[in-house]
Amino acid sequence: MLRSVLLASALLAVPAHADTLIDNAKGVQVGADGQLQRFTGLLIGDDGKVLRVLRASEARPTAARRVDAAGRTLLPGLIDAHGHVMGLGQSLIQLDLTGTKSLAELQQRLRDYAAANLMAPWILGRGWNQELWGDKRFPTAADLDAAVTDRPVWLERVDGHASVANSAGLKAAGVSATTKAPTGGRIERDQAGQPTGLFVDAATELVQRVVPKATPAQREQALLAAQELLLAQGLTAVADMGTTAEEWQSMRRLYESGRLKVRIMAYAGGMESLGAIAPQGPTAWLHGDRLRLGGVKLYADGALGSRGAYLKQPYADAPTRGLALLTPQQLKQQAGDAAGRGFQLAVHAIGDAANDMVLTAYEQLGSGQGDRRWRVEHAQVVDTADLGRFARSKVIPSMQPVHQTSDRLMAEARLGPNRLGGAYAWQTLEKSGARLALGSDFPVEHPNPFHGLAAAVSRQGLDNQPAGGWRPRERLTFAQALSGFSRDAAWAGFAEQKFGSLEPGKWADFILVDRDLAVATPQDLARTQVVETWIAGEKVMAKTDAVSGAK
Repeated sequence: MLRSVLLASALLAVPAHADTLIDNAKGVQVGADGQLQRFTGLLIGDDGKVLRVLRASEARPTAARRVDAAGRTLLPGLIDAHGHVMGLGQSLIQLDLTGTKSLAELQQRLRDYAAANLMAPWILGRGWNQELWGDKRFPTAADLDAAVTDRPVWLERVDGHASVANSAGLKAAGVSATTKAPTGGRIERDQAGQPTGLFVDAATELVQRVVPKATPAQREQALLAAQELLLAQGLTAVADMGTTAEEWQSMRRLYESGRLKVRIMAYAGGMESLGAIAPQGPTAWLHGDRLRLGGVKLYADGALGSRGAYLKQPYADAPTRGLALLTPQQLKQQAGDAAGRGFQLAVHAIGDAANDMVLTAYEQLGSGQGDRRWRVEHAQVVDTADLGRFARSKVIPSMQPVHQTSDRLMAEARLGPNRLGGAYAWQTLEKSGARLALGSDFPVEHPNPFHGLAAAVSRQGLDNQPAGGWRPRERLTFAQALSGFSRDAAWAGFAEQKFGSLEPGKWADFILVDRDLAVATPQDLARTQVVETWIAGEKVMAKTDAVSGAK
């Protein structure tokens, strides 16, 4: 998969020398004033931190090592403000159903994977999206039984908010017609009341609890696979939204052994994980500022694709308002508990009712007091009357531009034409004074940040549709988008003194790419290739000439 791009090495581990000069570059970054800055060189100290940013007119200092950037564009290392590192790694080593165009294609991939993995006790996979299929019908246990019957199968939807099991999986979980759905979850049933095999949001735990847990070796394999892909995309730091205690321990082991280089701003996956990882309060920055747990991730609702996003009015295409995964009282209690111990709050909210609930809880808990930087993850569908509350309450909208391009047709169907005014409202939020943090929500979407940058400035997908962009007044400028994937993403994780921009005293995390992004069209921006990735003055990824020259 990733090997096909012919990486010269995922981790070159070239040590930083005393005073390294990166010269002959087309440097581009966003300054503290929000404006694009141009520079041509970078002087790095032997500690891996920036000493000077050099303009074209400045004399070059003497350095122990000079690296010729060969006129390539140099950017600060890009940051994904919302991803799932272990989920990405698992998607790379399990059954990948991303992009399946029909149920038949899903079934064939399932058969092929099962035949190639005869010793696997369960067949686990993710990535299916019924919205890409002709009939848009959710898959069922019977559909999976047509491909595999000899062992349990458990396949997660692309957004992670619904999963489907085959009959063996239902049997292993003990799910029957008498099984009740938990609060915040839904078991899909046929006309006779029998489970169809599809579980939504909290109900997925009925099966997930019996799925064999990954071993430490499997978790480390997944983390390393995720890192390889992230570095290849030019991502030097990510916010990991939903870190478990087991994942935290695996990260610590790999950092201690020197095998993890990418920086991870971790947010514990719920109150139980928070208590297991850091019961007293946020951790210090560890392993050379590569790992810190500073916050907790909670869920207010589900997703639009499975009709789990919690709406103020019923869906336009179904008689439901979605699912609230926490009551307002539960949200306020859990958020207040975490905030009282100094943790940053990050709450998933997609529907307008969920966003209202989170903003209300934040306001009641004093989000506007001090420098708390509480976050709403996704903020996809917001009542227009609530958009101004983000800035007034000092709440960060943590948003993913590629979701708009992937979801626009579904959003129109789910909401109808008259409820889209606050949907994916990036520029409105920017103009209101809110500070956006941008990401991809990988592995829900591909982690390539250039796809996100292109979507942000064009409101178009990789197919250049729709013409002129979807609700184009919400487009971001290139400077706004780049800041959202660098300076603002670091700020949203309380990391702006460490990385996110190339300034004296900060880590020399940067990338070299094959085109001048400041003048590229959105289509060219999306096709950008990363040639080299550097972290703390070390080259940690380089591609072959064949790849770096590709367009």
